[in-house]
Amino acid sequence: MSTIIYPSPIFGPVHSRRLGLSLGINLLPADGKVCSFDCIYCECGFNEDHRPTLPLPTRQEVAAKLEAKLKAMTEEGQLPDVLTFAGNGEPTCHPHFAEIIDDTICLRDQYCPEAKVSVLSNSTMIHRQQVHDALMRVDNNILKLDTIDPEYINKVDHPNGTYDVDTIIERMKAFHGHLIIQTMFMQGECNGESVDNTGERYVAPWLEVVKDIKPQQVMIYTIDRETPAPGLLKATHEQLDAIRDRVIALGIPCTASY
Repeated sequence: MSTIIYPSPIFGPVHSRRLGLSLGINLLPADGKVCSFDCIYCECGFNEDHRPTLPLPTRQEVAAKLEAKLKAMTEEGQLPDVLTFAGNGEPTCHPHFAEIIDDTICLRDQYCPEAKVSVLSNSTMIHRQQVHDALMRVDNNILKLDTIDPEYINKVDHPNGTYDVDTIIERMKAFHGHLIIQTMFMQGECNGESVDNTGERYVAPWLEVVKDIKPQQVMIYTIDRETPAPGLLKATHEQLDAIRDRVIALGIPCTASY
């Protein structure tokens, strides 16, 4: 299969389905994947197939490369809509994530004050106080919650180490609304088992938790690129629209990306 391993520490800009013109910030090595999940749908492939040999980019390297890119974009007259922490794995795993967030906000304010700072996270590190506080400082704190069913999470997201969904939910509530929940909906099978989370069994309890967390927004989406596990299928427009409308009925803004 074709996988996407992003340059590091800066890549793009790319046109994001959900965020606009996005300049990517990858805090993981440029030659592999480092993630606390090993999702069967990840565009970067499985962890074991892309073990990096390069080190993590340093805080200083991230700041220098980001400033150089923003200077170049300023000269070209094309400023980003958003600076997005994403890339080859979980950005909050970087030991200097909080400090890099501060550097990025300073550079954003200097070069493109209208741009938003976004973090795409799988939520596994939000129990760390420094990570929590840093995410409170960004514009778009986008946290994954694919379902609240532990069996499904283990089957699809493959967390490395301990992952307790009830603890994750409580830590999400601790943001007091300063978060965007992002959820992948899909159909199909993996290893002979259904991975369809579009039905009432998964959607209804997920909606109840979303209501309790009270995020500022919800983003639902489906598979967009080739996946490392075969047999996965996109959720339909009709399925996503129906789930989106149920979120909106709770009084929470929601977008669906197909």
